[in-house]
Order: sequence, then structure tokens, then C-alpha cells
Amino acid sequence: MSEVAVSQAQSATTEKDFLPLNGIDHLEFYVGNAKQSSQFYRQAFGFALTAYSGLETGSRDRASYLLEQGKIKLVLTTALVPDGPIAAHVAKHGDGVKVIALTVDDAERSFRETVARGAVPVEEPTVIKDKHGSVKHASIAIYGDTIHTFIERKNYKGRFLPGFENVDSDPLARPVGLAAVDHVVGNVGWNQMDTWVEWYAKILGFHLFVSFDDKDISTEYSALMSKVVANSGERIKFPINEPATGRKKSQIEEYIEWYGSPGVQHIALITGDIITTVGKMREQGVEFLRVPDTYYDDLAKRVGPIDESIEDLRRLNLLVDRDEFGYMLQIFTRPVEDRPTLFYEVIQRRGGKSFGKGNFKALFESIEREQELRGNL
Repeated sequence: MSEVAVSQAQSATTEKDFLPLNGIDHLEFYVGNAKQSSQFYRQAFGFALTAYSGLETGSRDRASYLLEQGKIKLVLTTALVPDGPIAAHVAKHGDGVKVIALTVDDAERSFRETVARGAVPVEEPTVIKDKHGSVKHASIAIYGDTIHTFIERKNYKGRFLPGFENVDSDPLARPVGLAAVDHVVGNVGWNQMDTWVEWYAKILGFHLFVSFDDKDISTEYSALMSKVVANSGERIKFPINEPATGRKKSQIEEYIEWYGSPGVQHIALITGDIITTVGKMREQGVEFLRVPDTYYDDLAKRVGPIDESIEDLRRLNLLVDRDEFGYMLQIFTRPVEDRPTLFYEVIQRRGGKSFGKGNFKALFESIEREQELRGNL
């Protein structure tokens, strides 16, 4: 789809915010063993186990662990039976993000409005209840096997959702200062990026926030293209990546080959002190990508004055980029699954609104080195 067509779709759908979204409610992963995965996220990433649903709470087909840190809510769900959608999802994809849940004031209206605009329905509006009140939710399909779920909480006083029991304290949690979700990145197939940009404009009323082409994101061997869509208040941002022609296999192609379809590639988590956060995460066993030490030789000249010590950035292998609003610091983990699929970004914004364009070459060369070690370049 052309930039003009995307712009027309956006102007038609954003004159009035027909779908107010209050933020990302939670991210739900389907995983092979939620109990063991929860220990990794608690001890390495610093999340706390705050609620649980499983056999002990009356759930017969799945167990789910709610993990929280700052405003971030991750739900790890595993199948308790061999048949069904959870087991099938894990068999196909490995561990991965199934649900990007969005908080809304009216789940019924959100569902009806988006389906009327062309969204594929997954789950009709449904009310679930417990002693703390009721939650209404409904779901629509997005890329691959991923879904958006609308969550309406105005009549609920509990911690998370009916069916979950609170966990009052977590002796395993080792908080690192992660505060909120900055953005969630989706990988789609060849020539599908603009299709999904148009979808978000038409179905959810998002607009194009920024775009990068293969001149921005390329190395000697591979390339990709990316566009970032945002909701009307720009509280929710979803970059969408597609492959671009290169001499060898791009990271997007590698992801889709091993995930089995389009899906969530990485989740960017905000911190107010990236030096402390990443320092703790390294101590707790999180593995990060590395860029060459030469990246720091002329960093001050490239990005201008910053508050952080260059030596601290070099020691932790943190990247810096500047735009007209300020600067940002970032680092990326290695894949957190055995398949080379999902990974995380840790980010601190000091005014900067960019996504690290100035770091793309160094970052993607680092990713290519990892691909080569895996035999997937």
C-alpha cells in the first residue's frame, strides 16, 4: 500500500477517536512449562509472582502465572491437557506471545466497532465474575496466530482477572527497575508491512508514527523495513517489521522460519535508570547482544553531551541515540527461548522519541553474528 493510501486511511479514521485505548493491559505468553518459565522471569528479569490460576483454583485445562514489575503485567500460560489451542500453539511456535491485551472502557463497543471495520472476531464479548466483581473481554485476530483482547475493568476491584488467586509475597522476585512497556514489535512476511499498517489505521484508528526503509536498516548481508504505528494519544506503539532483499537471510526471515508464522519479535521495557537495571539483569543471568568496543570510541562526537559515563555505557554495552527531542539508551537481550524468536529490549528515554535509528547498523551486525553461530544467516 502506498504512503498516500495509508495517510488517507489514517485521516479517515483518526478525525474522531472511535476506539479510545487506555494502554497495554497485559501480554500473555503460551509456554511449554509456565512454572519453570516464571522462575526465569522472576529471578533473572526481576518480576514478582502476584496471582495464579490452575488446578487449585478450578482451571482444568491450563495454568497461568501473573508476573508484575512496575506497570508491566506478563501472563505465562501452559496447557494441562495434550489437546487444545494452547498445546497446539506451543507445538507450532515454541514459547511466544499469544495475546496483546488492551485496556478499554467498553469492551463490547470496541469489539463491535473493530469487527464492523473488518477485524476477524476470535472471541465474542464475555463477562467473567468472582467476589471482586466482573470483567468483560473480547478478542480479534491480528498477524499470525496473535490476538488483541479488549479488557474492560470498570466493574472489577480484584488484582487481575476472575479465576486468579492473589499471591501475597514472592521470595524469588529480584526487582531490577523495569517500569512499563514502551512498545511491542511484530514481524510479518514479505510485502505484508503496509497491509498491517493499513489494518491498524482502519481497524484501530492508529496513525503512522515513524518509518524506516532498507537504507536505514541494512548491513552488508541483510536488510529489513519497519513502520511504527501509534494510537491517537501515542501511549501505545507497535513497530511492524518485514524482510527486505539482501545477500543473506534477514533476522525477520529467521524469526518467521523458526516461529512458524508472523508474531511478536520483541518487547521493549522502559526503565528510569538503565545502568542500574542492566547491571542487575546481567548479574542475574540475562544474556545481551554485544556490539564491538569501537562503537564507543567516537560516541560523544556522534550523540553529543549525555548524563551517563561513557565508561559505564562501554562496561554494560549500552547503545545511545539522539533525536531532536533528546536522547535514548537501549540494549537488546539474546533470544530468551531455545528457538531464535522472542527477545527483549531495555530502554531509557531522556526526552528522545526515536527507536535507535543511529544504532541500527551496529545492532544488526551483532544479530548477524548470532545468526551465523546458529547456522541461519
